[in-house]
Amino acid sequence: MTSGDSKTSAVVPSGAGMLDSFHAAFEQGDMQRAGQLLESLHPSEIADALEAIPWDQRPALWEEVDTALKGEVLLQLRDEARQQLIENTGKNELLIALQSLEMDELADLDASLPISVVDAMVRAMDDQSRERYEAVRDWPDDTAGGLMDVDAAVVRSDVTMRSVIRYLRQLRAREKQLPEHLDSLVVVDRDNTYLGMLMLSDLVSLDPETAVSDIMQTEIRPIPVETSSERVMRLFEDQDLISAPVVDASGKLLGRITVDDVMDVMRGVAEHEVMRRAGLSQGTDIFAPVLPSAMRRALWLGVNLVNAFIAAWVIGLFEDSIDKVVALAIFMPVVASMGGVAGTQTLTLVARGLALEQVRSNNAGRLLMREIASGLLNGVFWAVVVAIVAILWTGDMQLGLVFGAALVINLLTGAMAGTLVPLALQRIGIDPALAGGVVLIAATDVVGFVSFLGLATLFVV
Repeated sequence: MTSGDSKTSAVVPSGAGMLDSFHAAFEQGDMQRAGQLLESLHPSEIADALEAIPWDQRPALWEEVDTALKGEVLLQLRDEARQQLIENTGKNELLIALQSLEMDELADLDASLPISVVDAMVRAMDDQSRERYEAVRDWPDDTAGGLMDVDAAVVRSDVTMRSVIRYLRQLRAREKQLPEHLDSLVVVDRDNTYLGMLMLSDLVSLDPETAVSDIMQTEIRPIPVETSSERVMRLFEDQDLISAPVVDASGKLLGRITVDDVMDVMRGVAEHEVMRRAGLSQGTDIFAPVLPSAMRRALWLGVNLVNAFIAAWVIGLFEDSIDKVVALAIFMPVVASMGGVAGTQTLTLVARGLALEQVRSNNAGRLLMREIASGLLNGVFWAVVVAIVAILWTGDMQLGLVFGAALVINLLTGAMAGTLVPLALQRIGIDPALAGGVVLIAATDVVGFVSFLGLATLFVV
């Protein structure tokens, strides 16, 4: 990081105000001050600061970031912003920046790095580091294998606590630091098969001559390496874990997952849920160039346009009925929107249940019947309300009854579609949260218009 005399003498704010001061300096055009403040931020805050400024101005401020911190900052950036800054960083500087990262962190970045940088990075590793890197790299990012750190602190079950303490001191001297979030040690046998966990609290509180085998916790279950990242997240949340061992199919220890890795998954899942509902990628850069941003959104707008044309076509089939009874046009949006809201409620519930593995093939039928019953009760209640309103508004008893009947039909449709659509989409490998809403709205709009206008044509017109 560049640093001059003028910078060392300036007063630097502390705490949360530092990031605000950075933005204030940037808005005032004081790039020297902005660069100075950038130096004092945490890597995650630097990433936030860089993502919050226009695309074309990031490279200049990126130069102000200490090379030793750039690796950590790149980890925190979203995909598009990360790719942009990598392209604005020289090969040698990238190699220096990556030296401070753990093997699992390098594996997270290697897809974004130029091949020449990855090759040079691997060549510079010793045999042990290269083996660890390849072990993590082989697993997809959304699995326990992709999350794990291979540098697990391991002890044997046939040693004493005194030996464990001596081992930790040697590890500290050799590595200059102990593994992050070290709340426990993994106990294995001679074949590296997982046996249990030794808690650090026991290590410092019990007799040094106590054997590890006597106090290790065997009830703690390891996480299979192919477990999905979302399942890992739920295990950490449900069991209040700080770290957990990862094993292969034969029970051999491969590494461990720590809570900081899981927090990244949680943040990613939350962002993904928000972005995918709008048809956008989690890695979308808010200040990305206009053309690619417009192209990404065009697809979702096109899908919505198709749905609108389908609904318009259905309405057009009943054009004569609408001309004769103008009140039909007034009440049509009510029928469609009520069905859409009811369906969205069910869809959200079912999609969440699928994500948490609460909804399975053995209970899907019961869930469907429950939602149909709920939709029927709500349909009858609100049908009475809207029928009374329609009768008082228009003075037409038949129109009120048709309005109420159509509402019951569409609320039942919403409940059924909200349950069946996500189940069907998941079965064919499509994310229910991403595509479910589109299919649901199309179904409730079409059924709502057909039921209301069709019944009105038969009994009112």
